[in-house]
Amino acid sequence: MIEFVHDLALDDLPTAVVGRMRACLVDLLGVAAAGHRTRLSAVARGHAVQYMRGADRTARLLFDGRAVSPLGAAFANAATIDAMDGHDGHRLTKGHAGVAVLPAALSLVTENPATALGDLLTALVVGYEIAFRAGAVLHRSTSDYHSSGSWNAIGAAAVAARLLALNPAETAHALGIAEYQAPRAPMMRCIDHPSMVKDSSAWGAEAGVSGALLAAGGFTGAPSALVTDMADDWDDLGDRWMVLEQYFKPYPVCRWSHPAIHATLGLVRRYDVAPREIQDIRVTTFHAATRLGTRSPADTEQAQYSLPFTVACAAVHRRLEVDDVAHPERMGAEARRLAMTLQMHESAEMTSAFPASRVAEVTLTLTDGRRLESGPTQAPGDPEAALSPAELEHKFLAWAGGGIGRPRAHRVLSLIQGESGLSELLAEIYPPVDAAEAPSQRPC
Repeated sequence: MIEFVHDLALDDLPTAVVGRMRACLVDLLGVAAAGHRTRLSAVARGHAVQYMRGADRTARLLFDGRAVSPLGAAFANAATIDAMDGHDGHRLTKGHAGVAVLPAALSLVTENPATALGDLLTALVVGYEIAFRAGAVLHRSTSDYHSSGSWNAIGAAAVAARLLALNPAETAHALGIAEYQAPRAPMMRCIDHPSMVKDSSAWGAEAGVSGALLAAGGFTGAPSALVTDMADDWDDLGDRWMVLEQYFKPYPVCRWSHPAIHATLGLVRRYDVAPREIQDIRVTTFHAATRLGTRSPADTEQAQYSLPFTVACAAVHRRLEVDDVAHPERMGAEARRLAMTLQMHESAEMTSAFPASRVAEVTLTLTDGRRLESGPTQAPGDPEAALSPAELEHKFLAWAGGGIGRPRAHRVLSLIQGESGLSELLAEIYPPVDAAEAPSQRPC
């Protein structure tokens, strides 16, 4: 595994894997541009600037430009991505790798004009593949459902070790240190009580970079149990590319609510249902999704972890976009009525199929007595129903355009899709957002 961390080259990667990493980079930066507008991001960036300054080595904050320590950049940039729950994930790990892996890489990557974008893409592949396997091992080896930061820290440490050119012994220590200080947070606690801690990926990114820097300085760590205790789970590293198995989100909220949102949108669009015609909404789904129970969210964190709110917004507005969840306090009367009366029911069959399959069934009861039923529905974005390149590009331009302006978003997209040097891309994603660039926000 350590050879994979350091020796993997761009030429070793299948074309599909390189394409997937470009798509992940586009998607993560689009989500970061949207997340940058949130209070969560502002608080995290301010914290990094005030308490996590760098000395000999610094890194910069996304769409902000201020210099902090690599730890501060990893923490705050991961928090900015996690601030808008629209980034990629993997079903079997029940969480997210890129949200920590990209900030870890950016915190240490050089701005040398000769550095190629391909170097960053290859480092990201290393981080994703290590993180996903660590997550799968963790979920099989413990009964508790831990947050993504508990395992994406291992991927962040791997990419940091690669970029710091640690030797094999130092790399092993970096992984062990990162695992030891990674936040093994109870994920369902944040589901039941949504807040800015999200799935702890900000601390996962920080722990990974810290582990690598400590190891570089001679600090030692116990061997990573997620890597050494279940070695058979790592045998397919470099043969099975787990990055090709992940999903992309069409909606900026918890993935568990996506099937119900998609089913609702299908019904109101197909039958041209006006909000006033809907008497109530019934959602049947898997247990974890029924825990997304906030009905009148007070902030965007609660909105992103609310099935009733997001389904009601979809029913009323026939969409669910960033601005719809960024300002839930602007929810209209019809959406509020439907959210407050929405019924959630658990299906034992859907629960047993989770997390490999995530399904919901929605029934709209209309005021004239009709019942419209969606049937079992899965959301788009999984490998079997992948978002097309055009759909991913539309998502990026919509989300990033709302945060940094369309012209700048187009430049970022062009640089990632082309063969530019990495420094050209960094010159677009670090400078602060000009007030004239960001358009006004539309209320829900």
